[in-house]
Amino acid sequence: MLMSLPIIWIIDDNAVNLLVLRRLAEKVEGAIVLGFDHPDAALKAAQTERPALLVLDYMMPSMGGLDFAGRFRAMAAHKEVPILMVTSAPDRDVRYRMLSLGLVDFLNKPVDSVEFVARVRNMLHLSVALSRLSSQNAALSQAVDVSTANILERERESLLMLGRAAEFRDPETGAHIQRMAAYSELIARKVQNQHSYKPEDVRLAAPMHDVGKIGIPNAVLLKPGRYDAVEWAQMKQHAEYGYRILDTSESPILRMGAVIALSHHESWDGTGYPYGLKGEAIPILGRIVAVADVFDALTSARPYKQAWTEEKAFEELQNMSGAKLDPSMVNAFLACKTEIREIRMSFAVD
Repeated sequence: MLMSLPIIWIIDDNAVNLLVLRRLAEKVEGAIVLGFDHPDAALKAAQTERPALLVLDYMMPSMGGLDFAGRFRAMAAHKEVPILMVTSAPDRDVRYRMLSLGLVDFLNKPVDSVEFVARVRNMLHLSVALSRLSSQNAALSQAVDVSTANILERERESLLMLGRAAEFRDPETGAHIQRMAAYSELIARKVQNQHSYKPEDVRLAAPMHDVGKIGIPNAVLLKPGRYDAVEWAQMKQHAEYGYRILDTSESPILRMGAVIALSHHESWDGTGYPYGLKGEAIPILGRIVAVADVFDALTSARPYKQAWTEEKAFEELQNMSGAKLDPSMVNAFLACKTEIREIRMSFAVD
């Protein structure tokens, strides 16, 4: 098709020179040649059209070649279009300015016809090749983005399923997993100046918090009453079980989940488990998820208790701040009450 051919623009305000250069450029096979006798007309056309090659006269009274080149290059679509400047200026500084504006080459006047045709042909072929390469790279990049998105979506689903595996052996629900993960992302985003994790990755890793419950006997996990000392010791082992399940993975998300599993039952005042870590010695991932997990546990109905109201749960978080929970994480969470209510509406009880 004719319209698929590369287009050469020639800009020269001298009608004779323009005609000569057009005739020479038309000797290049497989190209369309357009001439402009005024740079303003060319700039207007450049707003909607893109040439494959620009041949530009340096000396034009209404707008110099360098001025035109600067304006042309300022348009995003034309930053890579090769420019051939035709000039009689012998000044080295002028040529340096040409190169600084991204001009690919220049020819001296009077133009040698053989050299001109050869330069135009070579520059045009290079322009077409680069354009094709750019299109191929864009297509490849899009394909990679699609594939990466598909992989991430499959990983997200796998992580959610792994997190729910423990929940199926527990009175908690799948909606709890969704909510506490969303709360965790909310807090991580609010305190992003305190860590280097992506909030969306925290959301993916948070459901791993209780995966170690897979290793807890049903007699203990599903016991309706209070644990005795032996049973409580067994129950607390789920933090280390979860860490051991996840930590050997090569997935960064699962390794984050390992940290969360091990540390989300630690308490700010050092009375938590499994290691009795205190304050900022507790990994920030564990401190984030602890707040999210506690709030959702308080506001969720269980066989042994009714759901607390939001306000009562908010008050309890404040009471736990500085004891079980990191005060800065609690404050960050309480600053997001509108978003919290939206999350609760989005992931209602199963």
